[in-house]
Amino acid sequence: MDTEFKNKVAIVTGAATGIGRATAVAFAEKGVNVVIADINQDELEETQSLVKEKKAKVLVLKTDIADPEQVKKMVEETVREFGRLDYACNNAGTEGVMKKTADYSVEEWDHLMNINLKGQWLCMKYEIPAMLESGGGSIVNMSSILGTVGFQEAAVYTASKHGLIGLTKAAALEYAKDHIRINTICPAFIETPMLERAGITTDEETRQATIALHPIGRLGKASEIADAVIWLSSAQSSFVTGHALLVDGGYTAR
Repeated sequence: MDTEFKNKVAIVTGAATGIGRATAVAFAEKGVNVVIADINQDELEETQSLVKEKKAKVLVLKTDIADPEQVKKMVEETVREFGRLDYACNNAGTEGVMKKTADYSVEEWDHLMNINLKGQWLCMKYEIPAMLESGGGSIVNMSSILGTVGFQEAAVYTASKHGLIGLTKAAALEYAKDHIRINTICPAFIETPMLERAGITTDEETRQATIALHPIGRLGKASEIADAVIWLSSAQSSFVTGHALLVDGGYTAR
């Protein structure tokens, strides 16, 4: 157990599966008390079991990050249970539907933006005051390689992830002197249930075509993104804030 992390407290949203689950477990391995939040209660229970295996304390909160009252309650319950907040990985998000830009409905735009951008802002809105009370902290927002490049038939998702990087940079400037560091991670294609839903990892031809987009020659692992979250939360990255960290197997270097 790293003494740096001992008895600290982290919130991880989107913790039911994939990157969020891997991040919650990674925090637990460091001795952090973990709050796991997601809209999917059933799969949160699996994450809870994995966190408990690491002998960490865990609080399970069913939370829709697009709902201001639920996000506010998530942070309040965290502080009530553990007395502080030191780290947050704002990972919850949705891929939405794939269409050409002019074919999206207003409802589809609003749904995705409410989760991927407004929801991330709501998390920071309530996490930051709690961290100020704790004397500082680290926030990692989960963007995407599509926060740095374009992608056909994913205009709304791409816009939301670009917006999140801008939001993160602005917030990082505002709270740098308050000892709160705020960064984003931009993963490429990671083997998660999201890729399964999109049919990317279930169809072999599509899988191989997607792998070919990554010079490193494979898809990423959720644990690799979790490792990056831990680094950005640790003192090893103490001079890093307002940064968008690409963890992309060379995708954007092409």
